[in-house]
Amino acid sequence: MPHLILADRLREAVVSILPDADTRVLQIQVCPDPKFGDYQTSGVMVLAKSLKRNPRQLATDVVANLKIDDLCEPAEIAGAGFINFRLRTTAIESALTKARGNMAALAGSSGHPRTFVVDFSSPNVAKPMHVGHIRSTILGDSIARTLRFLGHAVVTDNHLGDWGTQFGKLLVGWKHHLNAEELARDPMAEMERLYKLVNNACEADASTLTQARQELKKLQDGDEENLGIWKEMIRWSFCEFDRVYSRLGVQFDHTLGESFYNDRLRGVVSDLMSKDIARASEGATAVFFDGDPELKDHPALVQKSDGAANYTTTDLATVAYRIATWCPDEIIYVTDGRQQLHFKQLFKICERWIPAPRPTFNHVWFGSILGEDGKPFRTRAGETVRLTDLLNEAEERAFQVVTAKNPSLEESERREIARVVGIGAVKYADLLPNRQSDYVFSWEKMLSFNGNTAPYLQYAYARIRSIFRKSVEDPTGTGVEASAIRLMHPEELRLAKQLLNFGLVARAAGADCRPNYLCNYLYDLAGTFARFYEACPVLKAEAQDRASRLAICELTGDVLKAGLSLLGIETIERM
Repeated sequence: MPHLILADRLREAVVSILPDADTRVLQIQVCPDPKFGDYQTSGVMVLAKSLKRNPRQLATDVVANLKIDDLCEPAEIAGAGFINFRLRTTAIESALTKARGNMAALAGSSGHPRTFVVDFSSPNVAKPMHVGHIRSTILGDSIARTLRFLGHAVVTDNHLGDWGTQFGKLLVGWKHHLNAEELARDPMAEMERLYKLVNNACEADASTLTQARQELKKLQDGDEENLGIWKEMIRWSFCEFDRVYSRLGVQFDHTLGESFYNDRLRGVVSDLMSKDIARASEGATAVFFDGDPELKDHPALVQKSDGAANYTTTDLATVAYRIATWCPDEIIYVTDGRQQLHFKQLFKICERWIPAPRPTFNHVWFGSILGEDGKPFRTRAGETVRLTDLLNEAEERAFQVVTAKNPSLEESERREIARVVGIGAVKYADLLPNRQSDYVFSWEKMLSFNGNTAPYLQYAYARIRSIFRKSVEDPTGTGVEASAIRLMHPEELRLAKQLLNFGLVARAAGADCRPNYLCNYLYDLAGTFARFYEACPVLKAEAQDRASRLAICELTGDVLKAGLSLLGIETIERM
């Protein structure tokens, strides 16, 4: 792709002047104002500052050594040392012709593929997945998809909450209050009922709490009956989780719960103690951050006074296992913003505990989902919204919209369209905002066929596919398969340039773990295509123009489909 070739030649020009320069700062970005060009770099200014050189003079020297005549008009220097590039139309035509049928070509080789572990979703066993899980699940899946698309190796791990104090209460409930019929009908609801029942009893009666602690101790000691019940809880939970993940189109390479690391926890604490990272404190064991102004008042407990471990201990054991097993360059944790302190502590401990070279640790945190009243999103009764109920409602509401829009379709087809549109609408509404912001959940907005929504983009894709159905029916149709792209009209050129930017946007979305970059790009692309289609006749154009414009339509549809796929959103051929 032209931007990748430009980046390579920019580095070559700089190295010809400064052989020891750090060329990692020489990034190519889309020019923010098209009147100045198509691409831009500020990297020469960054380099000049680090070397204490005049940035504009260095930019002048670099431009003099650039060999880009086959790609661009002569480069222009702006401001203190920006370098702007304007692509030649022939270079755009050639690049897009080569990219047809090969979306990876638009992204280009990553050059330096890395290995990522992405930790996301992580529901608790014996509890229904609720609306709070959707952000981690959808965001983590999109990050993993994007990194894989860019050529990186990705390991996805669903770190389930399947061990801990709640199981003592669940065991009491299971043994004394279980309704077997309700368990078979709705296992997650029944286990949730048992937990609430015993939890309330523990608050009212100390003897029930003692009983729960005894059951937990028996489980931890390997009691056969309690282990059997615990495994049954996990089995029922996995059935429910798998149904939800199947509906969302989310898959994991590994599902390793907290229990997987249970026999490693004592070794973690011992190692931290032996390396003087952790020390005894009031009967417990903790890591202190005396030299860190942000964490000095927030020690991290790694072993309680009763000898039990906690989340930090388990997470440290998990880090050690992941490094030993998968050798990642980066470990990404996708959780809500309330866990920021925990991960700051965890990463600081890892810096002291794990010898270099160690992975990069990245906490990708996100805000909350709010109701239209500005409060946390809940049911009308004030209960947490179950994820299954949310997806059911999404599909039903989408079915009503699709039926109103196209009532002549068979019901089975409308149901399938509603599934794709409803699930896609929920995902897109979650991925569109800045992930660190709260957002308001609105059925009306997310299911609209107007504005920056999944239905709008899915419909844009379906409309493009309808062009090809019509072209097949047209006896004067020209085969599009081998047609070269020719850019004669300003709207053709504008659309073509935007198509070229798909790879740049995907790279930025992957680097920053921000799928909203892709959302906004796809929305702009759909709008640019609409203007192209209005200004440039396709099926009624002369044969050569018609073939080229069909090729542009085909490539636009492919980019829309590929971009939505990186968001985990399906497309359909007709709506």
